[in-house]
Amino acid sequence: MVGMDKETITAVALGIGLAASAGFRVFVPMLAAAIGAHLGFLPVHEGFEWLAGWPAIVCFGTATVLEIIAYYVPVVDNLLDAIATPMALGAGTLLLTSVLPIDNNLLKWTTGFIVGGGMAATVQGGTVLARLASTAKTAGIGNPVVATGEHATAFGSSILSFFIPVIIAALFLAGAVILAIVFGRKLFRRKIAA
Repeated sequence: MVGMDKETITAVALGIGLAASAGFRVFVPMLAAAIGAHLGFLPVHEGFEWLAGWPAIVCFGTATVLEIIAYYVPVVDNLLDAIATPMALGAGTLLLTSVLPIDNNLLKWTTGFIVGGGMAATVQGGTVLARLASTAKTAGIGNPVVATGEHATAFGSSILSFFIPVIIAALFLAGAVILAIVFGRKLFRRKIAA
């Protein structure tokens, strides 16, 4: 296994973010990963280079459009949840495994399944419960609103996953500035008091 350097931590955080997004929509984060890999933002490892190719981008793009449309069709949306749950587990596993810098394939896929698949399945379980509640309370009339929220969250969290390192760096920088100001004021007050 490669050491836990900045690039490794960034790749794993990106993979976890995309895996979680797969719980909202299976193909949105897969499309984001394919585009990110194609543009060089997603560092895929050996055996996953196909993710950066045009065939993957076209397939995931088409699947994304079909998945989004299907969630606006009454009854189909609830049936799609039954299919999407195992697919989200698979997508989350694939997304995290593709960026894991682990040489042992068994360990790599097991980690991808437990962490990435588990993350996607957990989020997917929440979306299933939200749709069931919406169906029960509104007879399905509120489901398009739920679907729109899930679409927006899937796109937003997929895109945000690429900015996690920037956000973390900004938070650390802001924390350092705040600490410097707080301690600077205390030192300044001590000098004035002395």
